[in-house]
Amino acid sequence: MTGTVTVGLDGSRESRAAAEWAAREARLLGVPLKLVHVWEPVPAPIAQAPLLGAETRQHWTERIPRDAAEGIHVRHPGLDVIIEQLSGRPADLLVGAAKDTELLALGSRGLSGIGGFMLGSVGLSVVAHAERPVVLVRADQQAADEHEADPAGIPSAATRFRPVVLGLDTESPDEELIEFAYAAASRRGTTLRVVHGWNPPPYYAYGLPADMELHGSLARRETTALTEVMRPWRTKFPDVEVVEESPYGSPGGHLVDASHEASLVVVGKRIRRSPIGAHIGPVTHAVLHHSTAPVAVVPHH
Repeated sequence: MTGTVTVGLDGSRESRAAAEWAAREARLLGVPLKLVHVWEPVPAPIAQAPLLGAETRQHWTERIPRDAAEGIHVRHPGLDVIIEQLSGRPADLLVGAAKDTELLALGSRGLSGIGGFMLGSVGLSVVAHAERPVVLVRADQQAADEHEADPAGIPSAATRFRPVVLGLDTESPDEELIEFAYAAASRRGTTLRVVHGWNPPPYYAYGLPADMELHGSLARRETTALTEVMRPWRTKFPDVEVVEESPYGSPGGHLVDASHEASLVVVGKRIRRSPIGAHIGPVTHAVLHHSTAPVAVVPHH
């Protein structure tokens, strides 16, 4: 496999966590890690201030990726690390950086007490416009969080990976999305948990609570649809154990619940090239903001 795993780096705690995740992923993929440090120019009057002079700006611009690379070399010996420094609008440059990479990792602050993401405008813009997979990593994410606890109940990066969770719409299943999730589970040596949340068609809604037979018929239909979508993939990836779930209710809510026991949550985003602009669907949007595991957003047509 060629390419790199790329991470957007700005010196923040969340971007450092994303860099650590990206380093681990680069080792799993067997590709180099690229650290992209974007410096957004400040207005001229501010740039001339004593504390933000040219020498100070240059010092921090060079130091942030250099220090990150040195730390990664210590923790991940043998990993090839590339540094790229860019100046301009972070969202635009990161979308550009994602074009020639296996995936782009970005950091996001965790929401205290909720355990999800606080996704800023740059992250949202990159996810909306990138045409390669983007992975969001929480600021407090640790390697051990992606693994099962050891026999004593203690978090450990030496144990088996938690499952990879795939959110799937059986009405428009995309091969790129499914293959990304399968490959992620395969290289982690773990289970792929496919979650297809569903709600009844509008014309069924009023009669559903009182008609358990109808509910059961709809549930069987959704379960069968998921099984048929996944059947050829079981043959293509025979080494990956697959668990299929078709729970009734909010797809986003079920994926957020599943994230508590996941090493990675994989969701899709349709690529739209129209005057209306890019769009993140409601399920992906909910998962991005509330998942407790890293989230991979895979663009597809």
